[in-house]
Amino acid sequence: MTETTYVQAIRAGIWEEMERDPNVFVMGEDIAEYGGAFKVTAGMLERFGEKRVVDTPLSESAIVGAGTGAAINGLRPVLEMQFADFMACGFDQITNFAAKCRYRWGQQIPMVIRAPAGGNIHGGPFHSQNVEMPYVHTPGLKVVQPATAYDAKGLLKASIRDNDPVIFLEHKYLYRSVKERLPAGDYTVPLGKAKVRREGNDLSIVAYGWMVHTALDAAAQLAAEGIDMEVLDLRTLAPLDREAVLATVRKTNKVIFLHEDTLTGGLGGELAGIVGEHAFEYLDGPMVRIAAPDTPVPFSETLEKAFLPTVDEVIEQARNLHRY
Repeated sequence: MTETTYVQAIRAGIWEEMERDPNVFVMGEDIAEYGGAFKVTAGMLERFGEKRVVDTPLSESAIVGAGTGAAINGLRPVLEMQFADFMACGFDQITNFAAKCRYRWGQQIPMVIRAPAGGNIHGGPFHSQNVEMPYVHTPGLKVVQPATAYDAKGLLKASIRDNDPVIFLEHKYLYRSVKERLPAGDYTVPLGKAKVRREGNDLSIVAYGWMVHTALDAAAQLAAEGIDMEVLDLRTLAPLDREAVLATVRKTNKVIFLHEDTLTGGLGGELAGIVGEHAFEYLDGPMVRIAAPDTPVPFSETLEKAFLPTVDEVIEQARNLHRY
């Protein structure tokens, strides 16, 4: 067991899969000699060579198009977007081609698109967005967002081995702020399975990515007040573990949906719809959504702090819901 940061876990997951399967290769902007914008691919060029560590032009559409073609021809590309925001430049290739190949003629597309997402790094409106929902809404894509180093490695390895295109969202703030001891051997974390991070009985909070840690911090403080909050980490956004969401609601009878993405069109609305349709009779209070306001991500550090959901906001909303 060695202590590993979130970003090191991602690097290890790719490295191990490239060692295991010669069909796995990485491709993206400045990933070879430079090692990538966040140094995830550092050292891979020297170990695996230029045919498996491929620098590309500054064109996300070209990266996704070439990756899709490689996947059709039997390879397993792992594509790096420097920031998730720029993935929109390849949106047509992702949603209108890669996502639909299996449906149209049964063609598997075993391709992973790694995309650093999220705020709290003072990156402004073009480097801090949470872009998950357009891809969650697209049939044919799988969408993953891990909250821990263990899951980052295990989910990435599972994504690389999967035969469908996977959007793998990595929260930039977690890259070096989260670490844990990981087992030395090979392991994967199954896609489509949520995990209860903290057991509780009074109310539930459902989150993913960085917001899982916000929820856990709030739960620890609420416990001192006698409020026992359960924390469910979705881990995979598509396919969504609906049964896990319904199970926690049926257990505690009150629920908060927490995400960093903006409120309108965010995953919280979909989760509320699922609970409203399938577990309404279990609710002892209104469903609560906590999310960012419907504005671009501010560049100013002060405004960004006001924009992002906080531990204090979760605590206040949980107290209100507990009293209801």
